[in-house]
Amino acid sequence: MPYCYVIYSENTDTYYIGKTTNLPEKRLIMHLTDFYEKRKFTKIADDWKIYWTIECKSIEIAGRIEKHLKNMKSRKYLENLKKNPEIGLKLLQRYQ
Repeated sequence: MPYCYVIYSENTDTYYIGKTTNLPEKRLIMHLTDFYEKRKFTKIADDWKIYWTIECKSIEIAGRIEKHLKNMKSRKYLENLKKNPEIGLKLLQRYQ
C-alpha cells in the first residue's frame, strides 16, 4: 500500500515530507543509507525518525497529501497532524 509520511531529525530540528509505495520503515532505511546516490535533503542528518504516516489507496492520493503538506509550509500544522489523527482522516476524504 502507498503511504504519505513525515520524518523528523532532532539534530537539525527538520521535517521531511514524502510518499512511498514501500513500508515507511523501509523507506526510512533508504533515507538513512546511500541507497539513493543523489539524495540531497535528507543527507543533512543521520538521525531521521518516522514522525507521521498515513496509508492511502493509491500513490496518486499519497502524492496529493504530500503536496498539501508541503504547501502548508507549517511546522505547527505537522505537529497538529500528529496530535490529532482526525486531520489525517479529513485529508484522505478530501483527496480521494
